[in-house]
Amino acid sequence: MSGPLVIAVDGPAASGKSTVARRLAAHFGLAFLDTGLLYRAVARRMIDRHLDPGDALAAAGEAEALVPEDVDERRLRGEGVGQGASKVAVVPAVRAALLPFQRRIATSGRGAVLAGRDVGTVICPDATCKLYVTASVAERARRRFEELRGRGEAPIYERVLEELIERDRRDQARSVAPLRIADDALTLDTTRLDADASFAEAVRLVSGQLSGHVDAAGRPQAQPRTD
Repeated sequence: MSGPLVIAVDGPAASGKSTVARRLAAHFGLAFLDTGLLYRAVARRMIDRHLDPGDALAAAGEAEALVPEDVDERRLRGEGVGQGASKVAVVPAVRAALLPFQRRIATSGRGAVLAGRDVGTVICPDATCKLYVTASVAERARRRFEELRGRGEAPIYERVLEELIERDRRDQARSVAPLRIADDALTLDTTRLDADASFAEAVRLVSGQLSGHVDAAGRPQAQPRTD
């Protein structure tokens, strides 16, 4: 019996992981899921309902009530939603509620590329390929600062840096599915790379791991199941 090809792309906020993962999905002809959008969607629901993202019970309820229409990327950007997402992501019941959805995407059809913070360690521990994308916190803060400016906002770099450090702390310290590098993941440091160079290096790394898993045209081949 054969199964899907799954590429897990993890990393901290503003490391470039989602951009890399999206381009990898297009390159290999796979579906794409930014798992962080699900936590942002939960946070957005709470903000819209004037609920505190730090309220674990309310967060779990909103996660259970999440529908596909909530995952509208246009409404899920901004530091407020990002900070809220980091808070709801530490709630075990929220993560448990969202886990089946993420695994269904990963194992449907020919496979998928999933970007997040615990794809290779929790969501898809048996992923065909695992990539950990990172960058220095100063560079990640600069990117987030420029992103916010590009949206017409007036961010303060020092505040962006402080918030990013706090998000890293929460993501790494949470008791359930903390941010960490999977033992079998390859690391891509994008500190000194632009988007195109980061993607090119990601393709090189992933192609090496997928040796024997793609055909001559670069299309994914079905993989043997481990269950």
